[in-house]
Amino acid sequence: MNDVYQYLGNLSQTRGWIGTGCAALLLIALATVIHASGAAILRRIALHSVFVAALIKRIKRPSRLVIVLFALEFAWRLAPDALVAIDKVRHINTVCLIAAITWLATAWVMALADTMIALHPINVEDNLQARRILTQTRVLSRSIISLLVLLGVSFALLTLPGARQVGASILASAGIAGVVAGMAARPVLGNFIAGLQLAFTQPLRIDDVLIVEGEWGRVEEITGSYVVMALWDERRLIVPLQWFIEKPFQNWTRSTSTLLGTVMLWLDYRAPLDKLRAELERRCHADPDWDGRVCILQVTDATEHTMQVRLLVSSANASRGFDLRCRMREALIDYMQNECPEALPVTRVAMPRAEAEPSPVVPAALAPSTPAQSA
Repeated sequence: MNDVYQYLGNLSQTRGWIGTGCAALLLIALATVIHASGAAILRRIALHSVFVAALIKRIKRPSRLVIVLFALEFAWRLAPDALVAIDKVRHINTVCLIAAITWLATAWVMALADTMIALHPINVEDNLQARRILTQTRVLSRSIISLLVLLGVSFALLTLPGARQVGASILASAGIAGVVAGMAARPVLGNFIAGLQLAFTQPLRIDDVLIVEGEWGRVEEITGSYVVMALWDERRLIVPLQWFIEKPFQNWTRSTSTLLGTVMLWLDYRAPLDKLRAELERRCHADPDWDGRVCILQVTDATEHTMQVRLLVSSANASRGFDLRCRMREALIDYMQNECPEALPVTRVAMPRAEAEPSPVVPAALAPSTPAQSA
């Protein structure tokens, strides 16, 4: 008799799961149709909206997963509570749904960031405003994504049985453990707060030219914890975000990308300054990297051997300025070698004059006689 009851119970469980499975499949099919219809409508709107186009690209997969998990959640809630393992299935589906919603929320943030970047391209001549927006977008979007992931993990943990009691016991026994954890997390929290400060105050931006620890480079990437600088020789310098808040550094493109380039020459005092000045102006007017603002030749110092001549030339950005300085230096050296070699520095040596030696006294008897005397 017990075998009969067990058989009937198993048969009832099987029929219950079959019915629940069929209902779940129907709901999944309905959710898929709804998702496809919504995607088709968004694709039409995307023809006239940059944000919708970026949104479709980012949320296509997470939105499909969310709507399917919602359908399954509805199916499991309608299932009889007497089904075997239905509580575990419901819990697993809830955790997966929380993860999918977190994924969808981060995709929305990334789509918004992609839209802001697309509307403000940095591949233009005057890209100061675009770089400011790009930096804020990158830092803020990554900070928001980190918070969303943290919230998602927290909500998932709260679904676990006894999670609240564990949390309460952890808070009750915080004490020294809390202090140790705070000290251990100080670099992480410091970089996070520094990232928010950099996003709003913006002492540096994407593509800024910086001098950090004596290294010249461009800001290639700003993450949630560090800045990647592309150095001139293709190396990468990794600097923590907190470093830029606590220590000074040079920013060559803080308010504008235009720069003054300096070339120092040491010339002889015989150098024809007017000719060199005219040659510099001629070369600058013929150079495409000169922006037409500054072209100056000045004597800035003088020593006992040479005089120091400084060339000031202006350019649109640091890269052009470096090339312009090199060409002006080469041009003037070549001009002096061919047209006025006396301008090149020389080393002068003053030799002491030799004193005249006294003539030896020769006795008259031994002195040679002249033809007149012999006559």
